[in-house]
Amino acid sequence: MRLADVFMRMVGEGADVEFRAYDGSRAGPRSASVAIEVRSPLAVSYLASAPGELGLSRAYITGCLDVVGDLYTALLRLQNVAFGRLSPALRARVAAQLAWSLARWPAKRPQVEARVHGFRHSRARDQAAIAHHYDVSNRFYEWILGPSMTYTCAVYPAEDASLEDAQFEKHDLVARKLGLTPGMRLLDVGCGWGGMVIHAARRYGVRALGVTLSRMQAEWAQKQIAAEGLGDLAEVRHLDYRSVTEDEFDAISSIGLTEHIGKAQLGNYFDELYAKLRPGGRLLNHCITRADNSRPSRVRGFFNRYIFPDGELLSPGYIISTMHDRGFEVRHEENFREHYARTLSAWASNLDAHWDDAVAEVGVERARTWRLYLNASRLGFERNNIQLHQVIGVRLDDARSGMPLRPDW
Repeated sequence: MRLADVFMRMVGEGADVEFRAYDGSRAGPRSASVAIEVRSPLAVSYLASAPGELGLSRAYITGCLDVVGDLYTALLRLQNVAFGRLSPALRARVAAQLAWSLARWPAKRPQVEARVHGFRHSRARDQAAIAHHYDVSNRFYEWILGPSMTYTCAVYPAEDASLEDAQFEKHDLVARKLGLTPGMRLLDVGCGWGGMVIHAARRYGVRALGVTLSRMQAEWAQKQIAAEGLGDLAEVRHLDYRSVTEDEFDAISSIGLTEHIGKAQLGNYFDELYAKLRPGGRLLNHCITRADNSRPSRVRGFFNRYIFPDGELLSPGYIISTMHDRGFEVRHEENFREHYARTLSAWASNLDAHWDDAVAEVGVERARTWRLYLNASRLGFERNNIQLHQVIGVRLDDARSGMPLRPDW
C-alpha cells in the first residue's frame, strides 16, 4: 500500500485532509483546505525511531513532513490519528517498512532539541532548562509577544479586545487581587521581561522586585525599567527565587513559574514564598494546570524535548491543597482556560506575520518548533486538556486575612 493511503487510514477516511507523499501517492479530498506532505523518507525514519507525537514533531521540525495551509486547522482535523486503525496485516507491513527506513535513512535528532543534565530540578539543571526556552533571542520574543513582552496568559476584558489590552488587563487584575497600593513591596518570582514589575511600579507606585533565571530577560527588563524612569521603584535580577534574601514583602506574584517547579518541590516552593511574606500579605499563583489528577504530572514527548524541559503540570486541586497545607489561607480561585487559547492564537498570528524575520533570527527549525508549539497549545486549552488557574492565598495575621468581605477587583 502506498504511503499516502496508510496515513489516510490512520486518520480516518472522513477527515477533510489531503495527503501527498514523496513516492507520488495521494489520498483524501483534493478540495481540502489543508494538506499533509511527506517530503522525505526521513519522515518515516522519525516515526520509526519515535512512534507517535514525538516522531511526527521531529519530522515537522526538520521539514521532512510539512503542512500546506493553516497549521491549526490541520491539527484540529488530525486529532484522532491512530496506528490502531490499521488492520493487523497492514500494521505488520508498516512496521517492517518503518524498520527498513530507519536502517536505510537514520534520523538524527533536530539541533533544537533540549539537552539538560544533572539532577532533576537542581538549581543548575533548572537554569539550563530555562535557558533552553527563554535565552533564545529577545527580538524573536518581541515579534511573537508584541509590545507588552508578556509571555503568560492574557485576560480578555471583551470579545474584541486586542492582545495588548488583554495583557494590560491581566497585570492590572493581578495588582487588584493583591490589593496593591503606593509604598507596598512586591516580589514577582519568575518575572520574565518584567511586565508585572513595571506595571506595579508605574500604575500603583509599588516598590517591585522581579527575579528570573533567564539572563536575557533580566537584561531586557532592566533596560526597559531605565527607559521608563522607574529605577527608583522597580528592579529585575538574574536570580533564582530561592536566593532572594529580602523578606517582609506585602505581596508576591508568581505568574507562570509553578510549571517549572516540579511536584516533589511544590511544598518547598510555597514554604519559600510564605516565608518571604509579611503577616497579612497575599500571594497570587498563576499557572498552567492539568484538567484532572488522572495523568502523570511530568510533561513528556514534544513539549518536554523541545519547549519546557522538566516541566510538570499539576491539577488546581493539588496546588490549592499544597498551598493550604503550607500555611496559606486560600481565598479565591479562577480558571482562564479560554483566555489562554485566545492568547496563543494571537501569538501564533504574530509569528506568522514575522515569519521570514523569525527564521533569519533563530533558524528554521526553531521557528517551526514554535509554530507547532503555539498552535498545539491553543488546541490543548480549547479541548480542556490543560487549564490556567489563578489562586489567591494569604499569610494570616493572627487569624486576620485583611481581605474584603467580597472580591473588590
